[in-house]
Amino acid sequence: MNIKIPFVDLSFQHQPIQNQIQQAIEKVLLNGDFVLGKALANFEQAFAAASNTAYGVGVASGTDAIALGLQACNIGVGDEVIVPANTFVATLIGVIRAGATPIFVDCDPETALIDLEAAAKIVTKKTKAIIPVHLYGQMVSPKQLFDFAESHKLLIFEDAAQAHLAERDGYKAGSVGIAAAFSFYPSKNLGAVGDGGILLTRDPEVAEKMVRLRNYGASYKYYHTDAGTNSRLDTLQAAVLLEKLPHLAEWNCLRLGIAQMYDAEFAAAVNGIIPMANQSGTGHVYHLYVVKITDSCSVSRQEIQETLANAGIQTGIHYPIPCHLQPAFTNLGYKLGDFPHAETLAKQILSLPMYPGLTLSQVKEVVAAIACTLSGEQQLLAVNGY
Repeated sequence: MNIKIPFVDLSFQHQPIQNQIQQAIEKVLLNGDFVLGKALANFEQAFAAASNTAYGVGVASGTDAIALGLQACNIGVGDEVIVPANTFVATLIGVIRAGATPIFVDCDPETALIDLEAAAKIVTKKTKAIIPVHLYGQMVSPKQLFDFAESHKLLIFEDAAQAHLAERDGYKAGSVGIAAAFSFYPSKNLGAVGDGGILLTRDPEVAEKMVRLRNYGASYKYYHTDAGTNSRLDTLQAAVLLEKLPHLAEWNCLRLGIAQMYDAEFAAAVNGIIPMANQSGTGHVYHLYVVKITDSCSVSRQEIQETLANAGIQTGIHYPIPCHLQPAFTNLGYKLGDFPHAETLAKQILSLPMYPGLTLSQVKEVVAAIACTLSGEQQLLAVNGY
């Protein structure tokens, strides 16, 4: 079946700057500085500055940014780290790889962001940090995080893998906690042409330790002060990201505009389907546009997905199984029913096509296909304005 509206389409971003990207890659090839090269240092500095923080340390993936970043913050064996149950498994794996113990907490059903009131009830003497996941492109409130961290004497370590240049309460993602992890997976708001990640921090000691940890724990060549690993953002990837970074703010604005189109279409035409709440205004960067298929909806999520697929419209679910119910982590001792909001959302949420370049007519087509599933041809015509 032909795909009419893909879930992600990167051509709008890449085609206008294809020559610049190719020239940047050729420059790295000519220089031969493929590992820890000049383009990497330039990108680390540029992305940190764009995120209103001091230091950036590029690594091989967002998962490594979490795992090594926590180690750089001296979080490890014997420490507990609070994480939301409804996040991508990389958050959880990063905590475990650092040697710490993840402690799950439920989420706000309106935004899917971590529930800080619930988190306050699970803090123990072993709790050392909280990882707020800035989910779908929306930040957890920095003001609320500061109050929470101050009350419980905890470190804030941001998972900002979906929130490049997001803003809230006057802060940008990556500038709130002691450190923040970002992913540059190709479909992210700022994506590489392969895997990649970065740790941002305002703390020079954390940055210095992170530089060692990503490069075999070496303070200098063949002198190893830390039990590190090999996790470096390739110079080629950094060169591509450096070319794309100046366009990121514009691309984020386009995402916001597309989300507002979706919001207007759903408000006008569709009952029982509710977009996830935006509490950040223009600071939401909409890595994903997510709706809830509520109990009042006349058809199931599966039926809607199948109808959209038959119409050539791709969708996703982020995420269908909460972390505490993943088979690999049953040893953590959680069970079905422990986090009802996360579990309910996992059954309701649906991610619709979202990327710069998506047009109003395409948004209308997506919503019309959903409306057709719900109410038949009459509502389909209404959505299209006939």
